[in-house]
Amino acid sequence: MYTDDMQKAFRSITPPKNFRLQIIDNEHFLTVKASEKDFLNLYHDDKIEAFQYMLKVKQALEENGAIVLLVRDGGK
Repeated sequence: MYTDDMQKAFRSITPPKNFRLQIIDNEHFLTVKASEKDFLNLYHDDKIEAFQYMLKVKQALEENGAIVLLVRDGGK
């Protein structure tokens, strides 16, 4: 399901410093997974930027035909 166009759209969006997302192809939908540890280590304004980045990635993937689920890996 994760097409070349989706990959290009994802890579065209610049991530915030010290924050990354993982794209997981689940055949019928994509999971965009953020690291809770990375997110919690960001300052307030950086957290807002990271959240906006996640929304941009979701929108870009959906515009290319994907069904997208946003998740974070769990903490303790």
